[in-house]
Amino acid sequence: MQRLSTALTLGLLALGSASAWADSCETVKMADPGWSDIAATNAITGFLLDGMGYKAKIDTLAVPITFGGLKDGRVDVFLGNWMPAQQGFHDKFVANGDVTQLAKNLEGTEFTLAVPDYVWEAGVHDFADLDKFADKFDKKLYGIGSGAPANLSLQEIIKSNQFNLGQWKLIESSEQAMLAEVSRATKKQRFITFLGWTPHPMNVQLKMRYLTGGEKYFGASGSVYTLTRKGYAQACPNVGKLLGNLRFTQEMENSIMAAVANSKLSNTDAAKAWIKAHPAVLEQWLEGVRTIDDKEALAAVKSRL
Repeated sequence: MQRLSTALTLGLLALGSASAWADSCETVKMADPGWSDIAATNAITGFLLDGMGYKAKIDTLAVPITFGGLKDGRVDVFLGNWMPAQQGFHDKFVANGDVTQLAKNLEGTEFTLAVPDYVWEAGVHDFADLDKFADKFDKKLYGIGSGAPANLSLQEIIKSNQFNLGQWKLIESSEQAMLAEVSRATKKQRFITFLGWTPHPMNVQLKMRYLTGGEKYFGASGSVYTLTRKGYAQACPNVGKLLGNLRFTQEMENSIMAAVANSKLSNTDAAKAWIKAHPAVLEQWLEGVRTIDDKEALAAVKSRL
């Protein structure tokens, strides 16, 4: 009888511990800097978490706020650590151990200044060509949201008068506002240079070319990493396992972003539709992953399709 009582006590303690673990990890706090690609990957991850019984809480936060949030625990996960574009933030937060770089989730990215094809054909192929056409460009470089690492790189170029751009001005705005300005410029065949990157639907929607010469500031081909707050994968190992498994492709992200842009689907619906059309990818993403109530995650997520 005493053995039975002891066994019951241990069982209840184990259940209580599991319940506390589930409760503390149930809501996954994620950051979205307002970029289409991260909205797509957040949607994929959110759909998977939902199928596993978790909740993704996604807040729109500028990159500097995101890194600060990861450091102080207000943010659990960031899927948008573009490298080497965010090298400065990496050095400040990741290199010293305040934030954890968990896994590489995308390869072969490009992020630098771009121009419409008619500007390229006029002779603007490199950063060094920009100032030759300063009047046509109105000495403006169009960037994204304030505080974005790519903007900081452009500000450094201006401040140090690299490529003779010391008298130029950086125009900061949201990704959407920047692309709207590019669209207006292309309709009038007006000269404009702006931040471009892959993956993104702009590469299909616009006839555009990337400039050479900015590798010192933007790197060559890059990668995107998954970051977590320090100790998150140990505190929430099941979610940590999922995050470590996540690998995306350019084609995948471009397809989801195009569905959002062209078919007016929500990011969640577009992500779900892509997964439904490519269910084999779930095998890799959910390998070794369980639901919040300790059932097979693969079957649970597939049932949501």
